Amino acid sequence: MRPLLGIVSLAATWSITARAFAADGSASTNGDPVTPVVLALAVILLTAKLGGDLAARLGQPSVLGELLGGVVLGNLWIAGIPWFESIKTSEHIDLLSRLGVVVLLFEVGLESTVAQMMKVGVSSFVVATVGVIAPFGLGWLVSAWLLPHASSYVHAFLGASLSATSVGITARVLKDLKRADSDEARIILGAAVIDDVMGLVVLAVISGVIAAADHGTTLSYGDVGLTLFKAVGFLFGSLYLGMHISPAVFTLASKLKARGVLLALGLSFCFLLAWCASAIGLAPIVGAFSAGLILERVHYRDFVDRGEHQLEELIAPISAFLAPVFFVIMGMRTDLRSFTEPGVLGLAAALCAAAIIGKQACYFGVIGKGIDRLSVGIGMIPRGEVGLIFASMGMSLSVHGERVIDHAAYSAVVVMVIVTTLVTPPALKWSLNRQRR
Repeated sequence: MRPLLGIVSLAATWSITARAFAADGSASTNGDPVTPVVLALAVILLTAKLGGDLAARLGQPSVLGELLGGVVLGNLWIAGIPWFESIKTSEHIDLLSRLGVVVLLFEVGLESTVAQMMKVGVSSFVVATVGVIAPFGLGWLVSAWLLPHASSYVHAFLGASLSATSVGITARVLKDLKRADSDEARIILGAAVIDDVMGLVVLAVISGVIAAADHGTTLSYGDVGLTLFKAVGFLFGSLYLGMHISPAVFTLASKLKARGVLLALGLSFCFLLAWCASAIGLAPIVGAFSAGLILERVHYRDFVDRGEHQLEELIAPISAFLAPVFFVIMGMRTDLRSFTEPGVLGLAAALCAAAIIGKQACYFGVIGKGIDRLSVGIGMIPRGEVGLIFASMGMSLSVHGERVIDHAAYSAVVVMVIVTTLVTPPALKWSLNRQRR
């Protein structure tokens, strides 16, 4: 009864908050520019929690509910309710959603360590490599086939959006099935982490090529190689230096008596590396992910020994605030009208097929006997937040004023993310359980 009352209370609060918007989708400011921002955040967070609760009750990841909640919120105007249209175009909300991506990638990095990446073995590396190349190639072919008049940048970004794997979704399924310590789980999770690193490198290279094109120049093979070298060099260089410098910095900071030093230092480290990545032409999320990988629990042991929480626990509430803003906004930008355009549903279906089939190529990357190759391939299917990050980057980049990813292509990617997120839990459960029969 109490959970039901909680849901009703949330829904009632959402309804009251929604009515604060004017009929034209704007909100009263009363002369204070922060007023529409806090009102928009109230609507976004309540939508995220209602959607997340519904998804959890259906046995799906909460992120899926947040995304679908945003899709509904962003298309209520079709039903004659244009209250929330101003949220889509708010620069302040867009800034918070971008910050949410940075914090999210930092949190993902904190969940893995360099040592874990070194220990996953050759099999995980091969699986990850195949799991990037095959979907990328299939995504490019699908885009070139169904969007013949689009530029190669569109083909590249759609291919890239299929390349990465969502670690969180697969990890949750494996944990729920009590198979997180199996050989298949170690290969899947190790490959997914390496997969994300490779995906970020691919994103850095493609972004560099597009940035050059926007300035009226082209990147030679040498320039592409330089961009690739910068991406790999930054990633491994920051890891090497960070692992040697961060322990001393955190030990010194532990002498400070102020409250919240560990959280402040951790976030500062994340934001500094995000800025450094941007300064050399890479996406800020590359730096944020690197910062998370660098910071291991042993580095801030002095803080924990005196009773403070782990850095992951301190970051979790901030991520719980900012990450849903990103997912809801990404959902809101999905224009359902685009599905009435010729070819969009076909593109979405083809991308879903390419996304699923491409990851099954991981079957051939598994090295060793007694490993359930089919389960490894299925475990690599979900794209989740990573695919959305790639697509949103595509929408933010342009060549001569024209977006690389338009609303139609973006909507097709969102469908692919939803489908791959939905099919993985039951498919992986069936695959792993069939071994016990």
